[in-house]
Amino acid sequence: MAYDPRAATGIPTEPVGSIPRPLNLQKAFAKFDAGNLSKAELEKEQDAAVADTIKRFEATGSPIISDGEQRVSSFATYPIADTLAGAGLAKNLAPGGQYFAIFADGHNRQLPKVTGGPFRYNFFAGELVKKAKAMTDKPLHQAVIAPSMMYLLYQLDGDIPGYPRKQFEDDIVNECEKDIRSCFAAGAARVVMDFTEGRLAPRNDPRNPWTTRNLLPFFIELDNRVFDRFSAEERKNIGVHVCPGGDVDSVHSADVPYEELLKQLFKLDAGYFQLQMASERDRESAYKLVGKYLREDAKGVPQMAYIGVIVTQSPRPESAQEVCDQLVAAANHIDKQRLGSTDDCGFSPFSIDMKPNHGNPDYARDVAFQKIANRVTGTKMAAEKLGVH
Repeated sequence: MAYDPRAATGIPTEPVGSIPRPLNLQKAFAKFDAGNLSKAELEKEQDAAVADTIKRFEATGSPIISDGEQRVSSFATYPIADTLAGAGLAKNLAPGGQYFAIFADGHNRQLPKVTGGPFRYNFFAGELVKKAKAMTDKPLHQAVIAPSMMYLLYQLDGDIPGYPRKQFEDDIVNECEKDIRSCFAAGAARVVMDFTEGRLAPRNDPRNPWTTRNLLPFFIELDNRVFDRFSAEERKNIGVHVCPGGDVDSVHSADVPYEELLKQLFKLDAGYFQLQMASERDRESAYKLVGKYLREDAKGVPQMAYIGVIVTQSPRPESAQEVCDQLVAAANHIDKQRLGSTDDCGFSPFSIDMKPNHGNPDYARDVAFQKIANRVTGTKMAAEKLGVH
């Protein structure tokens, strides 16, 4: 039976994806990279973490769940590397590419670089769905990476000899389409394209040269090449997630004016958007912008706005009442029939993340599930208050 996002909560509610990996799993990744743990032993730890994640996700009452991205190196690198240190790097890639982001606390995340063609994924997210499906009867949400992030693997200027930029662009669009289709083929109910580079693109930071190139309009065009390959019916279940980053409890672009992104974002022909909002300094202005730019007809789909009601970097669980209040406030500016709730970001998009604001990743994990449970309860309260069924 087709997944109905309204059935359980009136106003739809959906996670972004990642949950902090247990400390044992993070240690296992490190041991594997050091050559002190076999692939089979690492996979055993990953299986245990996914089983625990799914069990605890089910207990939150969430109508749709994820595997918490426990098996992957990161939201951005899962198709091209087994670990953040670069084990299992895909063909025609090498370490030492440009920074994806420089975060507010000073740390950075660096991508590999393309050395030649063709560019191909090593791994498709449908494999994650297949394994999670064997552990739960709940509908599954799966995040995939956008071609716009993969674009940053290619050198910033000029073409690579023998592998022109245009061919690379065709390759990343093709691979992203395959990735999304693999998830649906494996039984995912919803697939969401991570587009965290969207808020970062207008930053204009000379330390991180790609942000000085006005790439946002190009990113929208590139990602739309993927959406163009799906029907209106399919796109109802394909979303886009944006946030100002979330890694080691820090962000990369919260100070970039949200309008710089939102005035362009809804040109993407996605069916719905998961939007960081809870940690926004001026939520009301951001809600107004969404109400202004959200499209009633994106090539046959009325776009939905899933508002972030949970601050994923903070160890303080929002109450259900706070969640309800945020949604009611958002409904002053966004049609309540096109409103949903979500978390601001994944709780831990990179596999090695000690969650310093929380003290340790195991505690951060407990907090994440409490926040999700409160999001579900608060969303039901808001639906009742707003009369949404």
